[in-house]
Amino acid sequence: MLFGAHMSIAGGMDQAVDRARMVGCDALQVFTKNNNQWRAAPFRAGEVETFRRRLAETGIGPVVAHDGYLINLAARVRSLWKKSLAAFIVELERCATLGIPYLVTHPGAHGGDGEAQGIRRAAEALEASLAAVRGPTVLLEATAGQGTSLGWRFEHLAAIRGAVAAPLRRRIGVCLDTCHLFAAGYDFRTPAAYRALRREMDATLGPGLVRAIHVNDSKKGLGSRVDRHDHIGRGQIGLAGFRQFVRDRAWRGVPMLLETPKEPDFRRTDRRNLAVLRRLAGAA
Repeated sequence: MLFGAHMSIAGGMDQAVDRARMVGCDALQVFTKNNNQWRAAPFRAGEVETFRRRLAETGIGPVVAHDGYLINLAARVRSLWKKSLAAFIVELERCATLGIPYLVTHPGAHGGDGEAQGIRRAAEALEASLAAVRGPTVLLEATAGQGTSLGWRFEHLAAIRGAVAAPLRRRIGVCLDTCHLFAAGYDFRTPAAYRALRREMDATLGPGLVRAIHVNDSKKGLGSRVDRHDHIGRGQIGLAGFRQFVRDRAWRGVPMLLETPKEPDFRRTDRRNLAVLRRLAGAA
């Protein structure tokens, strides 16, 4: 299995690669810009080349990017939707420049006028952005379902993808998140529950769409609809739930990426979480 983590890009894109190497990551997730700002600062001279070189030198990959938190592709207010679309196109362009094959995005929030309208707007934005930028694949992330967020049911992800024109639809996959799934009401803590989850996922989404998995424990309970990540085995999911995921051969080659809380010494906590996952994956 390919295990990794989200790493800070403070100091330059290449610094995220070095941080990943320090804790023993196989794969890596990054932001390509400040995730809490609309503006994207230009890459510094040589930054792209250094990033690509460090990836080649370390052998870390695949690399996944996550878009900024201000983007809402399902926004009800037209001005915010247009601003989100423009920002998302920039995110795709930056991934293409860096050679990052996947960009994770939350499907967005409909703002109170219903899931059907939100799904339509998200699909419209995805179609426009994929038509504008060649290369990267967009991964729709399963969400916890807070507020009016879309994506907390597999049906939402399938509907958004299905509403995008067929040639572009091939560039849309799915990113699971164990904390979000659990908070949304999907249980997988026993072998039987996990098998039921997989059957529902395959029936709704179809096989082969999952290209990345965020592995996070949950501070909140099953069906809470609250997104609060915890360290592996220390939340409400527990070790048994992660054992189901990391021992599923369907995910071989799919990066499993930590988004667990970053403490002052991220190396200690990330190494611990990665060690727990690898131990579970190799357990008899």
